[in-house]
This record gives sequence, C-alpha cells and structure tokens, in this order.
Amino acid sequence: QVQLVESGGGLVQPGGSLRLSCAASGSIFSIHVMGWYRQAPGKQRELVATIGNDGNTKYTDSVKGRFTISRDVAKNMVALQMNSLKPEDTAVYYCNVEARLRGGLDIGAWGQGTQVTVSS
Repeated sequence: QVQLVESGGGLVQPGGSLRLSCAASGSIFSIHVMGWYRQAPGKQRELVATIGNDGNTKYTDSVKGRFTISRDVAKNMVALQMNSLKPEDTAVYYCNVEARLRGGLDIGAWGQGTQVTVSS
C-alpha cells in the first residue's frame, strides 16, 4: 500500500549535523501529514516533528531551534535537518505518514527506522 524508504542516519559528534530523508511510494492518493518520530533504548517512541500538507509544522520542545522539517509535496518526500546535535538525540528515527490511498482508505505507515548516534 505505502512504502517508506529512509536515509541519512549515522554517527556524528556532539554539535554536528545530519539530514534525514524519507520517500513515500505506493497507491497514494494524497498525504495529509508526514513526520519523524524517534525511539531511544529503553524509552517509548516519541514525536520529533510533523508537517502538514498546508506547511504547518510541529516540533517537540527539545528540538525546537535545532531541527527543521521540510516536505516536497510533489515527490512525497520529507526531510529532517538536524543541527547542534546532542547525545540525548541518539535514537532510531522513524518516518511516518498519514495518507489516503487511491481506494479511499486512510492509513498510517512507518518506515523501517534509521539509527542516529551522537557521540564523541
């Protein structure tokens, strides 16, 4: 139905930057919201940032001013620019979309996750 392919994770030193990308494909009629979540070891998955098809964005407080989410509506892609990274940003980052399929069904889909490690 919907496939999400993520890229851009890796190892970075504190204060460094990474850019995550996610491309959605499949029987998509429209995408309402695209976003990024993360899950650190021993913790619950949490919202990092979302962006609607109207461009409205939402960020968790801990990343405001450091992370920027952006979206290419025509290409069904979402990116997360992460600057001034901190060790506490270390987690598996997951792309998420809320979409309507061509058959009219509304669904949510998750990517496979990409590891971000911030360490010196």
